[in-house]
Amino acid sequence: MRTNKLAGRLILLALFGFLYVPIAVLVMLSFNESGLPTAWSGFSTKWYLELAGNGDILGAAWNTLVVGVSATLLSTVLGTMLAIGMETRRRKSSGLEALVFAPMVIPDIVLAVALLSFFSKLNVTLGLHTIIISHVIFDLAFVCSIVRARLKHFDYSIVEASRDLGGSAWTTFWWVTFPVLLPAIIAGGLLAFTLSVDEFIIAFFTAGAGRSSITLPIQIYSMIRFGITPEINALATIVMAVSTIVLLLSQWLNKDNLQ
Repeated sequence: MRTNKLAGRLILLALFGFLYVPIAVLVMLSFNESGLPTAWSGFSTKWYLELAGNGDILGAAWNTLVVGVSATLLSTVLGTMLAIGMETRRRKSSGLEALVFAPMVIPDIVLAVALLSFFSKLNVTLGLHTIIISHVIFDLAFVCSIVRARLKHFDYSIVEASRDLGGSAWTTFWWVTFPVLLPAIIAGGLLAFTLSVDEFIIAFFTAGAGRSSITLPIQIYSMIRFGITPEINALATIVMAVSTIVLLLSQWLNKDNLQ
């Protein structure tokens, strides 16, 4: 019994090591004094200071923020409306369920090519606006699934009580339904923001030409083609830290749905 438990712990430790040791090494090397990506020569934060003075990176960070915030707001509103509509629908449709959640299971490269073809067919000029639209389509299903999970445990008797007391449909939604759904809505929005900030393939295909639509993942890709530097490690560390914090906050807000 003890041998099996020890073997299980060793396997789990090896798995976590395989997943997180490379990330830990990347973070450590981002504080490397040396310009060499693998030779440690002392602790320094100069690479983070250089990031602050790099106009290309700051521009890409701003574009990422614009895309992330815009896609989050749109996908959160639309995803919440979609979740309420689907959950209160009397006739359930497996075909509709598959259609709504298809972006979650379709490979990113397939979705990216499809969106690029769609925009090209409509003669839409590519730019930040096409990235935002693409990310809304991608994020919508995730927000919808989180809000629907909250609705599964929703007590509809309080809605009936509100209507019996004379509350209108809007008053009932704003003062009864919305406060109950708010943690799930925020969690879905935070997850959408994380996915949008980290997403590369769809953004790469729908970004268009010029630096005006370059996001941080695309900027990192363009830099990494010429070799790994501590500056890239620092940038990757910042992106990863922001994504992790937002994701953990999303999971904390959505903890009731996970139980």
